[in-house]
Amino acid sequence: MTHPLLDLPPLTAARFAAIEDRVARLLDTRQDVLITQGEALLPLEGAIRAAAGPGTVALNVITGPYGQTFGDWLRDSGALVHDLAVPFDSAVTADQVRAAFAEHPEIDFVSLVHAEAATGNTNPVAEIGEAVREQGALFYLDAVASVGAEPVLPDAWGVDLCVIGAQKAMGGPAGVSAISVSERAWERMAANPGAPRHSYLSLLDWKERWIDGGRKALPHAPAQLEMLALDACVERIEADGLDTVMARHRDLARATRAGALALGGGLGPYVREERDAAPVATTLRVPAGTVASELVARALESDPGLPLAAGGGALAKEMIRVNHYGPDATPQVVRRALVALGAALAGQGLAVDPEAAVAAVDAFAL
Repeated sequence: MTHPLLDLPPLTAARFAAIEDRVARLLDTRQDVLITQGEALLPLEGAIRAAAGPGTVALNVITGPYGQTFGDWLRDSGALVHDLAVPFDSAVTADQVRAAFAEHPEIDFVSLVHAEAATGNTNPVAEIGEAVREQGALFYLDAVASVGAEPVLPDAWGVDLCVIGAQKAMGGPAGVSAISVSERAWERMAANPGAPRHSYLSLLDWKERWIDGGRKALPHAPAQLEMLALDACVERIEADGLDTVMARHRDLARATRAGALALGGGLGPYVREERDAAPVATTLRVPAGTVASELVARALESDPGLPLAAGGGALAKEMIRVNHYGPDATPQVVRRALVALGAALAGQGLAVDPEAAVAAVDAFAL
């Protein structure tokens, strides 16, 4: 049997490089951009293991589960790690980062998640980046969930290692990701004897075999379908306009918060302040006496296609996540989600007003 997707000509090095250039324009960066052939955990882990090691003193900001993971990788690489943890229903501030620097002036590496889709918060990277530049530390940023939903500007913010993925706000594939790398980040990697080499995790291998070679010959066969899908989703963002795509996500986040409050039944935003709420997904706190995972299960029984999930781990009892990103970044999806949650809450004997919730959504996202 034949199929159009099985009979494509091989992806050329020139096409691969052109897609990288397109991603660089999306990030408005002059740094080297590598498209990595795997889900975003690949460059996230690869960058930490390349740039951190014995002698590194890291400030690891924890505003959700990914920040915890980064701390584990840093310690495993031999770094001395100082964790700065804030409640998951808030965001870190630049003043808190500066206070950590004052307490530990030897810090030379900072790891931060921009938007934590798992907890629904987002951090003020521009302000934090200014504080990191004052310290002279290397700045590592996970922008997987934020890219496409809010500005991601590695050059303007002084980010040395910025990882993105296409599967959330960009509405693209999960099997391919990208990282922008500053010159001083490359220097840090080259000076690290523990940086992965001859490994799928090795960013230095890619640099030497791909970038330093003028991007003329690919180091190995690319994931062709994922690369084409990435190219298509960036093209779609360009056609709509990045500002338009970001505004869509921002308006839907506001609409979801307002709709949840109007719904009643004790449901409300998990992230306390709207300024700290991520545009890519909205998390909701369930009323006392209910279990988030059970409410989500009931809501999905009535509408299985809804982008609803309970929080992970202990948060499964208290948090519901509405993933209004990518193809689900529409008012219709948010309306359906709140109506289904309202029915689940009503089944618990709680008073809800789904019509008020829908009206609140429409007021923000017409």
